[in-house]
Amino acid sequence: MTSFMEELAAIDSSVVILLFYIAAAYFAGSFSPSIMLGKLNGIDIRTKGSGNAGTTNVLRTLGKKAAAITLAVDVCKGFAAVFLAKMLFGAAFALLCGIAVICGHIWPAVHGFRGGKGVATGLGVLLAFNAVIGGLALAVAAAVMLVTKRVSVGALTAAAAFPAMVFWMEPVYFAPALAIAVVVWIKHRQNLVRLVRGEEPKIRFKP
Repeated sequence: MTSFMEELAAIDSSVVILLFYIAAAYFAGSFSPSIMLGKLNGIDIRTKGSGNAGTTNVLRTLGKKAAAITLAVDVCKGFAAVFLAKMLFGAAFALLCGIAVICGHIWPAVHGFRGGKGVATGLGVLLAFNAVIGGLALAVAAAVMLVTKRVSVGALTAAAAFPAMVFWMEPVYFAPALAIAVVVWIKHRQNLVRLVRGEEPKIRFKP
């Protein structure tokens, strides 16, 4: 079986072009609909609610319509970055672009390196990488959210399940899958603290 590094080494393209695609994936991730929608409403979404530039905080702060737009754009940018890279250079390189687009979403240079937590963008990455794995991860997240009423618990569970699914179905890509999960868990460290303390808020909808 070809290893992850061997797949990368076999790509028939220059390093400059590959680095360009990784950089493009990062800056695509940096496009933040939540921050832009907040500005349109005269606020910085990062100073409201939980302070996170993501779908859940937009839902609590700006309502369902703004949250739906945020979710759709964040998923689509993750999907597009990985789908195009996979078509052009294969799955191994696509996962590197997946890490880049998630990092762009979490640490956007154009917004002072203060972005979201990478969950919706990560979902787009998973769906583009492997629709079956992405669908299973989404099902896990949805089921846990319905039971716990906490988005963070669903996101963390799905992030933990992702590398396990990859190890089971496509083990050659386990290392980058684990890296994606670790990034998402690190970004949720404050949620973990609140969960331990019993202070993590449940989902509440604003009309």
